[in-house]
Amino acid sequence: MSLQANVMDALKEAMKSKDKVALEALRAIKSALLLAQTSGTQKEVDEAEELAILQRLVKQRKESAAIYLQQNRTDLAEPELAQVEIIAQFLPSQMSEEALKAAIAAIIAQSGASSIKDMGKVMGLASKQLAGKADGKAISNVVKQLLG
Repeated sequence: MSLQANVMDALKEAMKSKDKVALEALRAIKSALLLAQTSGTQKEVDEAEELAILQRLVKQRKESAAIYLQQNRTDLAEPELAQVEIIAQFLPSQMSEEALKAAIAAIIAQSGASSIKDMGKVMGLASKQLAGKADGKAISNVVKQLLG
């Protein structure tokens, strides 16, 4: 079943249960997918692009929640974090830190990177191979740690 079909099913369930936070998050996913479909010449959005869209939505909400928490506005941060949980249900499970370190160590060995100067090359390879499985910030931190 496609992501769009899964989102529509979840949207129907959220409407039935009158879950406002879930409705807001699911409508955001639906809107982002529709924008991606209609913005380019391609008719169908591939799975990698769907993952990128979902990750972007999660990142936006996490950043908003962090700003709200800095300003002591937990009343605004809580719905954002709840939406993160709902959107994350449609993402593949994230890699553990140990698995991430092992995967990046293999990428570093494969690419022949030896210093922090090679970070860009490693990040490019790691981002492609680990798309959807790990957050970009986590990948960056591990690459810095292993090359530094």
